[in-house]
Parts: sequence; structure tokens; C-alpha cells
Amino acid sequence: MLKILVLNGPNLNLLGTREPEIYGSETLQSIESDLRACAEALGGVEIEFFQSNAESDLITRIGETRGNFDGIIINPAALTHTSLGVADAIKAVADAVPSVEVHLSNTHAREEIRHKSLTAPGCIGQLMGFKGYGYVLALQALVKHLRSSR
Repeated sequence: MLKILVLNGPNLNLLGTREPEIYGSETLQSIESDLRACAEALGGVEIEFFQSNAESDLITRIGETRGNFDGIIINPAALTHTSLGVADAIKAVADAVPSVEVHLSNTHAREEIRHKSLTAPGCIGQLMGFKGYGYVLALQALVKHLRSSR
């Protein structure tokens, strides 16, 4: 059984009502439901979800993954562009727990400050611009990566 932690950063609890022209109308709960269905279809995949508006909570959860999870799907939200702490946490566990970064919008088509990801260099891949479906793509890619590396 593969165990995947899905981490969501600041303000993602507001999905569905927060700037739907950028982030879409899906809620975090509907994205979670789609991911659970995908995990079931893939077979042998268990998912745990965690969302926090606090940088330290995300850093702590990443640090707890070694020995407890096989992979991470992370949407660090605005912390993508500002948090060396989250970036360092991802790198600290990357040898044992690979991560895939997800963004609902294409950050390269937005304000220039959103063009640089501090967290992506520690990840095995990055998906952006596909709204909630990006999480499904990330799960499929991460599971394929994990199964092929065993």
C-alpha cells in the first residue's frame, strides 16, 4: 500500500469562493473527493489530506513524512514563492519521500513574483494550470514514479 500525503497551503480552504476566475469553482473538498476516486482506481493507494494557513504546520507535516508516507503532493500556494522553510523541508525528506508540486493556476501567466518557485527544485515534478485536475495528474504521476522505483 502506497501512502500519499496531500498538503495544501494558505487560503486553499477558501477554494470555490476565492477568485474563481483564477482558481476555478471547485472546493478543496471536491478536489479531495476526486483524488480519493483516483486513488481507488489506481488500487493500493491511501491518501491523507492536510491544509493549513500556517507555514510552520506545513513544515512540521513534511518533516513527519519519513517512514510514514511514500510521497507528497503539495500545493504550497503563496508560500511557493516566499518560504525557504517549506523548500528546505521538502529537500530534507526528498531522498525517501518524493514530492510533486501542484498549482491550480499557471503561475507563469500571472504576476512576476509568482514566476519563481522556491519549492519546485526539491520536487520530482510540477503541475500547474489544470485547476483541480492537476491534483489527479500529480497523483497518477507520483504513483507511477513510486511503483517504477521499487
